[in-house]
Amino acid sequence: MSRRLVPSLVLAAVLLGACGSAPAASTTDPGVPQPGGTLRFAVSSDQGCVDPQQVASNDTIFSLRQVVDSLTDQDPATGELRPWLATSWESNADASAYTFTLRDGAAFSDGTPLDAAAVKANFDAVQNIGARGALPKGYLAGYTGTTVENPTRFTVAFDRPNVQFLQGTSTHSLGILSPATVAKSDDERCASVVGSGPFVIESYTRDESIVLAKRAGYAWGSSLWQSPGEARLDRVEFRVVPESGVRVGSLQSDEVDAIGNIAQQDEALLAASGVQLLGRANPGIPFGITFNQATPLGGDPAVREALSLAIDRAEVVATVYSSQTKPATSALASTTPGYVDRSALLGFDPVRAGSVLDAAGWLPGPDGVRAKNGAPLSVELTWYSNSPANRATVELIQQQVRKVGIDLQLREKPISESTPTQQSGDFVANWANLTRADPDILRSQYSTAGNNYNRLAPGPLDALLAEQAAQPDPAARAATVAQAQELLVQGHHTIPVVELTTVLGVAADVHGVLFDASSRIQLHDAWKVQP
Repeated sequence: MSRRLVPSLVLAAVLLGACGSAPAASTTDPGVPQPGGTLRFAVSSDQGCVDPQQVASNDTIFSLRQVVDSLTDQDPATGELRPWLATSWESNADASAYTFTLRDGAAFSDGTPLDAAAVKANFDAVQNIGARGALPKGYLAGYTGTTVENPTRFTVAFDRPNVQFLQGTSTHSLGILSPATVAKSDDERCASVVGSGPFVIESYTRDESIVLAKRAGYAWGSSLWQSPGEARLDRVEFRVVPESGVRVGSLQSDEVDAIGNIAQQDEALLAASGVQLLGRANPGIPFGITFNQATPLGGDPAVREALSLAIDRAEVVATVYSSQTKPATSALASTTPGYVDRSALLGFDPVRAGSVLDAAGWLPGPDGVRAKNGAPLSVELTWYSNSPANRATVELIQQQVRKVGIDLQLREKPISESTPTQQSGDFVANWANLTRADPDILRSQYSTAGNNYNRLAPGPLDALLAEQAAQPDPAARAATVAQAQELLVQGHHTIPVVELTTVLGVAADVHGVLFDASSRIQLHDAWKVQP
């Protein structure tokens, strides 16, 4: 175990222990685990890339998490970091350098040793990755290099304190790929990667399937797993099935063994047929609306405030989402370390929304849509078809805000266009979420020193986001994160609406499907009852 646990991770352990949930698993009596078989898993979308360092959509992460190992693993019940590829780690006094010791014997599926030089190659390459690599680049903010002491010992250095880096080493985004893979172009990596995980990619057909095969000889699993050895399943087939009803029917007819993105109306039906409903709330940024503030409407604080006031979050959750889902109450989801309840700033008040718009000169027109200087209050909201709940949610919000005179125009795009759309600025408002079990997710999304997809103007928020990333004292960091949430919600730079809860439907004869700390699945210990 690490010789020195960075204080921010103590904070993570305390807060996740208080408000998080233990890893969900199959609920029926499993009996003795059986090896072999194929798990067939239906997801709703494909991000169009199989590089774990370039994907952010859960549907794709579910498969790619099985292909790469990480330096550390994060206990979903406590937030504590546990050994995986690294057997121990330590930091210097201000958390600007971290020294790791690797376990012996790990190797990539192409036969290359997973040693300190391979880790250095990965971290060096992240600096040159394109827009799809926003997450790993954020985890390595301020990176100055990795010094290799010997094949199993290395030090990662930053030009400033970086307290969130250790938690980043437990994520799929900093999963370690073979040096041959990281030497490829971004697009080449999206087509094929080589990792060291318990499964390898057997085939990938875009928008159709990702098929994984068990890695023979695997023996370096996470200390959180039941054993470090080979996976129990022989193969896993992730099938892309966009239609929710088709996924449900496929599970009921035994065409697949598990499905994601379960609609509210299907919960009772699945439970009655003996399907296990496994759920865990996602930490990070809740589903909500952000804005391109370089546009006239996205940059209008009255429009943003009125939109927030016109949304009835309780109705959205009750109408669309699973029984385990909660309305958003802050810029962070409630299972995220550092979360503070800001629900007092997120009330439903359509009368006040109208008053805000009146005061800003947005006056009701004959058709009920407000206008100002002859221009209608028509806001285009871009959303992505990676979840069946997204369409129902944005359509309900469209109805809600129309009652105060806001014409919300909905633009659907595939999830593969999410990053290019934000990068280009071709949007006014954007419906999305982002999962991470660390409050630094706020910096990666809202700091003007980063990607700044929302085109925010520099201001006090920047200093707070930079301060929390450099603050090794847990209490001080928590206070700074609380202030950042206040500014984000008070300025309506984000309109949080609903906390994503990952709910899976799993057949009764499938066992050992676990959630990690970021509510993504881990299949190393999964198995099926064999006929």
